Amino acid sequence: MTEPLLRAERLGVTYTSARGNVQALAELDASLAQGEFLSVLGPSGCGKSTLLKIVAGLLSPSSGRVLMRGEPIVGPRPDVGIVFQQPTLLPWQSALDNVLLPVRTLRRDPAAGRERALDLLRLVGLASFAGHHPGELSGGMQSRVAIARALVHDPTLLLMDEPFAALDAMTREHMMLELQRIWMATARSVVFITHSIPEAVFLSDRIVVLSARPGRTIADITVDLPRPRSVGTLADARFAELCNELRALFADIVKFD
Repeated sequence: MTEPLLRAERLGVTYTSARGNVQALAELDASLAQGEFLSVLGPSGCGKSTLLKIVAGLLSPSSGRVLMRGEPIVGPRPDVGIVFQQPTLLPWQSALDNVLLPVRTLRRDPAAGRERALDLLRLVGLASFAGHHPGELSGGMQSRVAIARALVHDPTLLLMDEPFAALDAMTREHMMLELQRIWMATARSVVFITHSIPEAVFLSDRIVVLSARPGRTIADITVDLPRPRSVGTLADARFAELCNELRALFADIVKFD
């Protein structure tokens, strides 16, 4: 059996607060194959973003471990790219300069980095907006700049923390299509955090479902919809069946909670 790119083993996280200890994750197990698109789905407060911070090397687990290529993650890694809930673009810099930020931070070759950044802006459909500042871009365009920035240093793994949560419904649907196109073009492994069932089903190869806090894996569902997926997929009978299966899981979570 091929070793997964990423593996979480009996992962637990406990925060200390003024009100005492808060357990965010408990005994969580999950894995990600090379080139796979995995969504992590769960109710608010179940530890989804905490899990992403551990995979990103920004937070240490209280128990268990996360392995990438068989090695424990103990800090930020140059082969990981991150897209946050907000685009977090520097308002005084152009789209191109925002995409180039990891190139400068990691001290990569400036000329090669600029060429790759321009290629990525073309890939996300923003080549003609390279010189525009964030305030001149729509929310969806800013999200695409953030995705290009996360890919510019050629990471093996892309982490996405509800990147479309702040967008309106129509823009969010468009960005689902765009992300699928970008993912298929770049063949990156993706961990995508979301609380949207349709978003998870549309985008994913697999969906890991977490319980209410403390988050633990309660289901691992394969999405067997053919690719590329389109707007028509949203009306597909199998799409509806998978969404209903997940809704039933969440109904049980609410009852249990």
